[in-house]
Amino acid sequence: MRNRFFLLLGVLFLLLSDNIVTAQNSLPSRWDELTASDWPRAIEQSARTCILPIGILEKHGPHVPIGSDLIKVREWAARATQKEYAVVFPDYFYGQINEARQQPGTFALPERVVWDMIEATCDEIARNGFNKIVIINGHGGNPDFLRYFIQTRLEKRRNYAVFFFQPSSDSAFSTQMAKLHQSDPKNDAHAGERETSELLYLRPDLVKMDSAANESGANQKRLLIPDMYTAIWWYANYPNHYAGEGAKATRQLGELVTEHTITSLVRALKAVKADTQTLKLQEEYFDRVKK
Repeated sequence: MRNRFFLLLGVLFLLLSDNIVTAQNSLPSRWDELTASDWPRAIEQSARTCILPIGILEKHGPHVPIGSDLIKVREWAARATQKEYAVVFPDYFYGQINEARQQPGTFALPERVVWDMIEATCDEIARNGFNKIVIINGHGGNPDFLRYFIQTRLEKRRNYAVFFFQPSSDSAFSTQMAKLHQSDPKNDAHAGERETSELLYLRPDLVKMDSAANESGANQKRLLIPDMYTAIWWYANYPNHYAGEGAKATRQLGELVTEHTITSLVRALKAVKADTQTLKLQEEYFDRVKK
């Protein structure tokens, strides 16, 4: 009986020890939740990789929250870094959103401020020890701006590289999407079935499905000039800042899309953390420019 008691005591001690070690080894991924004493370990564990999740504040139809894009990237980053550690910069919503300034809740900064903000933010992230910055974006109006911003990182020598996460589709995902998707994919662009489904999966408490059909998300086709691009195109087509049929959203579709994105992000983070070529090639490029 006595031996049995000591055996149980030993097992309990080991379990408690494991829990203590786990607690000591757990490291917050969010930049703002780290302590200064955590910083060296965060730098090492992340392989100097920091995620910059960019959303926007804008109307999302009459039924999903103004911060939907921000909520999505916040959740992608939080869930992905549970599987592959990286440091996550706090909520960032200073993107391009001039096309929605007529709608309530839109936060649109002057273009020069938007550019200076992202440039200064990346520089400061790098100054704090990160040389790989991974941008994840939740807003459809940002990619052109972000690609150009990243391309201009070659304007002068920098000690960091910026990566833009852009998940691709595989055949299995596309097949599942086709089975679950109920509305016209060509018009499912903003607060429609897909995006509403993502919010139903991530934050169902914020979605008001009974309001989803209160406005039209149909393409109004009010400007038809062939082979031309102009700034007012989005407003011309979607004056309600709503594109698609949010009323057809389902949690199942949202889970499919979200988990596919997170899986892709985990895979991309592993690749970026292991990458040794990008920074070397940048240095080689800058050396050649200097000559």
